[in-house]
Amino acid sequence: MESVRVVDSLAGIDPADWNALAGEQPFIRHEFLSALIETGCASGRTGWLPRILVLRRAGAMVGAMPLFVKSHSYGEYVFDWSWADAHERNGIDYYPKLLCAVPFTPVRGSRLLARSDAERRVLIGAALELAKDTSSLHVLFPRDEEARLLEQHGMLLRRTVQFHWRNDAYADFEGFLARLSHARRKNIRQERRKLRAAGVSCRWLEGKEIERRHWEFFNRCYRHTYAAHRSTPYLSLDFFLRLGATLAPHAAMLIAERAGRAIASALFLADRTTLYGRYWGATEHLPLLHFECCYYQAIEYAIARGLQAFEGGAQGEHKLFRGLLPVEAFSAHWLAHPKFARAVEGFLEREAAGVTRYVDELCDHSPFKDLPGG
Repeated sequence: MESVRVVDSLAGIDPADWNALAGEQPFIRHEFLSALIETGCASGRTGWLPRILVLRRAGAMVGAMPLFVKSHSYGEYVFDWSWADAHERNGIDYYPKLLCAVPFTPVRGSRLLARSDAERRVLIGAALELAKDTSSLHVLFPRDEEARLLEQHGMLLRRTVQFHWRNDAYADFEGFLARLSHARRKNIRQERRKLRAAGVSCRWLEGKEIERRHWEFFNRCYRHTYAAHRSTPYLSLDFFLRLGATLAPHAAMLIAERAGRAIASALFLADRTTLYGRYWGATEHLPLLHFECCYYQAIEYAIARGLQAFEGGAQGEHKLFRGLLPVEAFSAHWLAHPKFARAVEGFLEREAAGVTRYVDELCDHSPFKDLPGG
């Protein structure tokens, strides 16, 4: 017998059952999602009300989908503010909306946690039914094959661009630089020399090497950088401590020091193939420090550990000049109101053409002498 239930937390779900469906990527695992929910970072209080679908057959968990009822569009990295504004100007509520995503995490990965397409289709149908109580359903950064399945169920696909670095069997960082154009290679070497001349050094901590004092320093850097941009951070020290306790094998932290004093920190998560750049911050401004901590050190780390890729996250053409190439990512959208569904469909068609031109233009300015793997 098959059943679909909606639960408001992961507390009653066996982590082993969830992770057997989720796989190794850290962000969709039980530990990461439950840390977000149970520390209050993703909760009704912050506008992320969990409504998690759980599919069971003969009592065994065979599918799941991390859903949240949203009262705003912050922390998503797929921007629909104009859609919300159009609804409101026509006297139609856009919020609440239903969202399938990993909160605050623009990383592609599984969103329909199941072993077969038949089970994924059940999850999609249940999510669309649940969405009828809201304005819309949005699935952010699914795997490409999941995106196509969502499209088959009438959802509209949206394309966006991220920047990823690929390891073309580089022996070391110099081997990577050798593949770049002379101008880009020279620029990166100059940037790194300037930081060394300023007395900056970096060290890595992994897993259980990251102690509470390191998490506290990282959190201070993270919050300081948000404050410098007049923004409010999404995540808390409690979340970071929980992450360090439950996902230690996936965690790596970079600490930058100057004159014997820590001045910046960057946090990365990794699985067997990929390094994911997540959060960073500094207690003082130093030109070029961000590029060193968030890109060059990460590329060196990935090469040294034989990882296939480093994902630098959403947005930022400056990443292109440092060896990260454009990669398309999808989101899928269903809107309840037929008029707005048609308008968004037209918008997405025009936007997709613009994304194609944008990617072509970026590739024309590739920093490589020839594309990796070419």
